[in-house]
Amino acid sequence: MSGSTFAVLQNQHAVVTGASGGIGRAIALELARAGASVVAHFNQSRESAKDVVRAVEDLGTPVDTIQADFRDLTNSDELVEQAWSVFGSVDVWVNNAGVDLLTGPGTEMKYDEKLRLLLDVDVRSTLLLSRAAGNRMQAAGRGTIINIGWDQADRGMEGDSGELFATARNAIMGFTRSLAVSMAPEVRVNCVAPGWVRTAWGEQASPYWQDRVRSETLLKRWGTPEDIARMVRFLASSEAGWITGQVINVNGGAVR
Repeated sequence: MSGSTFAVLQNQHAVVTGASGGIGRAIALELARAGASVVAHFNQSRESAKDVVRAVEDLGTPVDTIQADFRDLTNSDELVEQAWSVFGSVDVWVNNAGVDLLTGPGTEMKYDEKLRLLLDVDVRSTLLLSRAAGNRMQAAGRGTIINIGWDQADRGMEGDSGELFATARNAIMGFTRSLAVSMAPEVRVNCVAPGWVRTAWGEQASPYWQDRVRSETLLKRWGTPEDIARMVRFLASSEAGWITGQVINVNGGAVR
């Protein structure tokens, strides 16, 4: 396959939510590079989604997109049905979609508005889509679901953002462990918990935060979206066939 050095996901079909940028984009490309065909979900960023499609096509892998606003996810079964219809089946479902409250308009919202949005988009969509996709996978006798947590959720972080993200991501991490029990043995369910990752906020973070990242990680650097994507690819593969119900920190050796 063009552009690939390994094909551990050859003939697999994957869905990645929130795939138009940042960590989601990196995950979509990593799974494609490993041989999987990809359905890339997006909400508003249609042009960014097209860019992901072009990048996946350059790897010689089938790709399609699906649009949905998770603030109004009234029928998760219908959305999953739509995703299944693209390639006829789904082997890997990655719940990456989440609201950005650190850059852009989200920063101006009130605390309770941010909480409501996080619960709807990050938590509710992960729970409903995981259950809907997992039921289909269970009926087929195979499948893998991977959620995205946060390495500081169970340690705590100061400030409004720390409180809000910890609430949402702890919910997802706890749900992951319980869903793994519900879906076993046919479906594996795991969660990747990123640490300091240089996405849009990290690019513009103040010197204070740049220094804090270096001081709080053993590897003395920001993580990259690709660092997270490689762990997702591993968990999606048969190489991780005896791993389920786990929350795995990918954080450069956080010391706090």
